Amino acid sequence: MIEVITKINDAVNGFVWGWPALILLSVVGVLMTILTKFFQISHIGHWMKMTIGAIFKDKDVVGHTKDRSISQFQSLCTALAATVGTGNIVGVAGAIILGGPGAVFWMWLIAFFGMMTNYSENVLGIYYRRKNAHGEWSGGAMYYLRDGLGAKKGCKQIGMVLAVLFSIFCFLASFGIGNMTQVNSISGNMQTVFGVPTWVTGIAIMILGGLVIVGGLKRIASVTEKIVPFMVILYIMGSIAIFFANISQVGAVFGAIFKGAFALEAAGGGIVGSGIKMAIEQGMKRGVFSNEAGLGSSVMVHSNSNVREPVRQGMWGIFEVFADTIIVCTLTAFSILSSGLINLNTGEALEAYNGIELTNANMVSTVFSMHFGQVGAAFVAIAVMLFAFSTTLGWSHYGTKACEFLFGEKYTIVYRVIFVVAIFGGAVMGNNLAWDLADTFNGLMMLPNLIGVLVLSPQVYKITVNYVNRVFKGKDEKPLLSAIPEIQAEQEKRVDA
Repeated sequence: MIEVITKINDAVNGFVWGWPALILLSVVGVLMTILTKFFQISHIGHWMKMTIGAIFKDKDVVGHTKDRSISQFQSLCTALAATVGTGNIVGVAGAIILGGPGAVFWMWLIAFFGMMTNYSENVLGIYYRRKNAHGEWSGGAMYYLRDGLGAKKGCKQIGMVLAVLFSIFCFLASFGIGNMTQVNSISGNMQTVFGVPTWVTGIAIMILGGLVIVGGLKRIASVTEKIVPFMVILYIMGSIAIFFANISQVGAVFGAIFKGAFALEAAGGGIVGSGIKMAIEQGMKRGVFSNEAGLGSSVMVHSNSNVREPVRQGMWGIFEVFADTIIVCTLTAFSILSSGLINLNTGEALEAYNGIELTNANMVSTVFSMHFGQVGAAFVAIAVMLFAFSTTLGWSHYGTKACEFLFGEKYTIVYRVIFVVAIFGGAVMGNNLAWDLADTFNGLMMLPNLIGVLVLSPQVYKITVNYVNRVFKGKDEKPLLSAIPEIQAEQEKRVDA
């Protein structure tokens, strides 16, 4: 059965992650960057001030809400919980092992343009969101595909079909990227570092996850806003310590990254021309796996924010990709490349270190143990556990929203129970198959979402220009807050946080 699943998955994966899909991903990011006049650079001071800067001075940004929405900070933490996961540790290691140091360059590039893809997704998510029967916001690619793209002349049916397809792929992806790979990484690290059997870890995570996930978004957001800042800061501090310990390697590491990005031969030698191909593919795939820009996933939790301005939540999307890939993934990559486990000239990884086989899962653990001893390995195991567990929490919400769109809200509790039970399967599943399935589900989910963002790019442009005119140029224009007249009128009466 595993062999059959693997063969089918390989065939589908080769299609959804082929060059047409990667080109589409790049084109959307470049287009949104150009349409918004390089918003991620031209207004970097503004979006920094309105995101990370606002956390420390605006109580409305971090304050808990009384209704069923969540704060902007909680939406960021829940989104980061889903994105800052094993992709930042295991994924980066995998990209370097398969694509060489050059993969890091392509990870940066896709993240740079991905900032505006994620921005656009959030803008559309807020603009087309609506409230369900219980007063909770429901938004995401399925809604702007159905109500945005579907509103175009002659596109009603295609909009609905793409919305349903996206929801199905998201539903399945929640068990891949949001469950199997995450829990699999936890169980693998716990077994390697602490000798804990995978089935024991699976049962423990299943119980802990169930206590949070079944409680719904409010409980998930309450947990992630406590875990995410702690785990990110702690991991960054450890990585920065390694950076300064290996600061003499800065030139060599960054030289290898830029040289490897355009190398003709693959890491460790190979067919001439395959090096660039592998670097681009691995950099893009692992970059998207890490920050999820283009998947249309994090917009489902950003849409639950109490914000009223689409652009305001869009800026949280920019910061999300920046923090996830430009900061965390870069620190992970430097830690690996500066520690001697990768030949910076050939890009080839050592097969073993101190008698232990080096894999995607234990590469970073080995790096930290080289600098901090057994404490370092234990630290990474705990970091992976926190990263992966929080990712599972975030993705359970995405799957819930997909289930709500497909089957109705009353079936979401059934989904949550199945999701929790599936955690155990992820803990004992083979590592390679789990990651391969996650890649496939990511790609399937990405395609309809990118089509929606591409078609609705004029709407993102219009909303962005409206915001810039009002905020930066002082023009008296009616704010564009919602595609739904009733919600537009309701939001106009509010003063944004």
